[in-house]
Amino acid sequence: MAYTFQVTIDSASPHPLADWWAEALGWEVEPTDEEFIRKMVAEGQAREEDTTTHRGALVWKAGAAIRHPEGIERAPRVLFQFVPEPKTVKNRVHLDVRTGSDNPHEVVERLIAKGARHLHDSSQGPYTWTTLADPEGNELCVSH
Repeated sequence: MAYTFQVTIDSASPHPLADWWAEALGWEVEPTDEEFIRKMVAEGQAREEDTTTHRGALVWKAGAAIRHPEGIERAPRVLFQFVPEPKTVKNRVHLDVRTGSDNPHEVVERLIAKGARHLHDSSQGPYTWTTLADPEGNELCVSH
């Protein structure tokens, strides 16, 4: 049997980081269900301190997710989960962002303008890519 998966990224600020990645990839932040959150708190299945507000909406403090505009059938969901400890070492897993027909140099410049940090440019044979760090230091590579 084959399994499905989601990619989970630890984050000190999951909601702003989900916004950043959604914009970086042209994806969508999954909508929040404030009524469901309030119901869970009212029933005692969650606590007020399990929630926060982001961009004026009530959300779960534990995390936020993004998905491809065509749904999770097109690409795995990416979850940004809250962790209190900071990132301390190089990622062992990272996302490779393939720009398709878009100019990868323009994509890199756009991401840097939005808070990414340039780490280095690399090549191997005919392949070239740029390694960046997102606003929390998670590595990503941008290529064709």
